[in-house]
Amino acid sequence: MSETGAIKRALEPVQRLAKASGHPIAEEGKKSSFVVPAIGKAPGSVLPDNASSHTESLHTESLLAGLSGDEARAKTPASEPPPSRDAGPPTTEIELKLIVAPDRLAGFNDAPIIATNMRNKGTRKHLKAVYYDTPKRALRRDGFSFRVRQSGARFTQTVKAEFGNDPLRRGEWEAAVPSMAPDIALVMPLVSDKLRADLERHPVEAVFSSDVHRHQRLVDLPSGTIEVAFDQGYLTSGDRSLPVSEIELELKSGSPSAIWELALRLAEHGSVKPSIRTKSARGFDLAADTPPRAPKPPKLRLDPSTSLDEAFSEILRSCLLHLLQSLPAAEDGRDPEGMHQLRVALRRLRSALDLMRSVVSLNKLDLLRAEAKWLAGSLSGARDWDVFRQDTLRTVADGCPSVAGFDMLGELADERRAACYDKARLALADRRCQYFVIRLGAWIEARGWRIEVAPEGLAQLAEPAINFARNILSAQHAKVLKRGRRFKSLPMEERHRVRLAAKKLRYIADFLLPLCGQRKSARRFARRLADLQQELGVYNDMATTTSLLADVDATSTGGMAAAAIAGWQAHAMVGIEARLLKAWSEFTGAKVPWSVDAQEQPAKLVQANAGWLR
Repeated sequence: MSETGAIKRALEPVQRLAKASGHPIAEEGKKSSFVVPAIGKAPGSVLPDNASSHTESLHTESLLAGLSGDEARAKTPASEPPPSRDAGPPTTEIELKLIVAPDRLAGFNDAPIIATNMRNKGTRKHLKAVYYDTPKRALRRDGFSFRVRQSGARFTQTVKAEFGNDPLRRGEWEAAVPSMAPDIALVMPLVSDKLRADLERHPVEAVFSSDVHRHQRLVDLPSGTIEVAFDQGYLTSGDRSLPVSEIELELKSGSPSAIWELALRLAEHGSVKPSIRTKSARGFDLAADTPPRAPKPPKLRLDPSTSLDEAFSEILRSCLLHLLQSLPAAEDGRDPEGMHQLRVALRRLRSALDLMRSVVSLNKLDLLRAEAKWLAGSLSGARDWDVFRQDTLRTVADGCPSVAGFDMLGELADERRAACYDKARLALADRRCQYFVIRLGAWIEARGWRIEVAPEGLAQLAEPAINFARNILSAQHAKVLKRGRRFKSLPMEERHRVRLAAKKLRYIADFLLPLCGQRKSARRFARRLADLQQELGVYNDMATTTSLLADVDATSTGGMAAAAIAGWQAHAMVGIEARLLKAWSEFTGAKVPWSVDAQEQPAKLVQANAGWLR
C-alpha cells in the first residue's frame, strides 16, 4: 500500500467521526481545523462524571506537586474564557531518536553536520509533561499515547498514534489546554467506539511525568529540513526514575531520507543508538516496572495490484520496524522474548534480501545481509541458553523430581547465559551495529535497490508483485518437496535440510501470501507449513541441547541431571515421529493458494529462479 493510502486508512475513523459531527477534516494538502464538539460535558470539564475532580485521579497530585505558581494551575479560573476545543488537524510525525551517553550528548552540538548546516543557535526550553491513561491502560493497549506538556506558560495536550508498518511515522493531534489537567473530551473523536466506551467508564489517571531540558535547532540539508532536539532529563513514576539522553530528529520538510542521512553523519561523530522507542513507552514500562515489549513481526497487507517495487518497500519496512522494536528488549534481557524476536527480525531481513536477488544484484544488498548475519551470530548463544534454561531444564526437572543435579546445572546455565548476554550487548553497543541499522534505514527509505538495476529489472519492478510471488513461492515449495522425497526414511541430517528449506518457505510465505488475498487456502497452507516447521524444529533443539551440555561439562558437574535431559529428549523423539509424519503428509497435501499455472511448470520455474534456489 502506498504512503498516501496508508495515511488515508489511518485517518478513516477520524474523518468518519468528524463528518458525523458536522466538522469534516479537509483533504490532504488543504488547510483545516478540526473542531471537536462537546461530548456531554461543560466547557472546561476535564474528567468524566465519576471523578469528582482531576486532583482525585490516581498519582496526579504527586506528579503535579513539584510545580509552582502558574505551573500548578489545576483549573481554569471562572473569570477566564473557556478553553479552546480546537483539536487541530491531524498530522503525521516523522521522527527518529538517537540514544546517546549523557556525558556525550552536549558534544554532538559541535558535530560538523550540525555546525555547517544549522540555521541559528536554536532555542532552549524546559519541558514538563504528564502522561495519562486509564487504570487498565486502555489507550496504550490501542496504540495511543496521551500527554499534557508545559513549556513556559503554555500547555499543550497531545495524542499520538502508531502508524502502520512505517517505523518513523506516527499520527499526532495537538490542542491548547488551560493547565496540566487533561481534557478527555478532545480525545473522544480520535478513537474507536470500544475505546471511547472505556474512556467514558474509567477516568484517566496520571501514570508518569517527564522533566526535560531541550536544546532545539533547525538543520537544513539538500534533501530536507530536520528539527534536531537535544533532550536531557528524567522520567519519573513514584519513587522510580529513568534518565533521558537522546537526540530527536524530526522531519519538518523534504524527504524522510534526510533523517537517515543526518543520523548517519551524527554516527560518524560519536556513538549513537537508533531507536523508535518513545518516552511514552519507556515511561509506561518504568511505571509498571516491566521490561520493554518485544512484539511479533507486523502483519503485511499487500494488495494484489501492488507493484513489485512497492512490495519490496513494504516488506523491508516491516523488517526494519520489527528490528527496531526488538532491540531495546533484547538489550534489556529480562524477557527472553526480546532476544528471540531480534533474531527472528534478523532472519526475516536476510530472507527479504535473498528474495530480491533474482531481480536485484547489488553489492549493497550483500553487505547488508552479511552485517545481519554477523549480528545474528553474536546473539545465538544468548538465545540458546534462554531456551535451555527456561524450557528444557525446567521441563525435565519438573518431570524428574527425584534426580539430583538440576540446581547445579541451572547455576552453570545461568553463568553461561550471562556471559552470552554480555557478548550480545557488546555487539549491540558496537558502532558496527549502529551503522548497520542506520544504513539499512537509509537504503530502504531511498529504495536503494533501484540504483544499479538493469533496464529489464526496472521494468520488472514496475509489474504487479503477484507475478513475482507466484514464481518464487512455487520454486521454493518445489525445493521443499524435492528435499523431502521418501521423507519417512530420511536420516536426521537430511531432515535438517528439509527444515532449512521449510523455514525459508515460511518467511517467503509471510511476505508474499498477503498478495493472494484473504483466502481460506492461504491461511490453511500457512498453518500447515508452520506445523511442519515446529515438528522439524525438535531435531534442531535436541542437537543444540547436546552442544550446550558439552559446553558446561555437564557429565562431571551434574551427571544425573544431564543424563535425564538426554533420556527425556530421546524418548520425546520416539513420540514425535508420528506427529512429524502427519505434519509432512498434511503439508504435502495442502492446496497451494497461488497460481495453478505456476504449479504446472515446476521445472521451468526452478530453472528460472536458479539464483534464488542456490
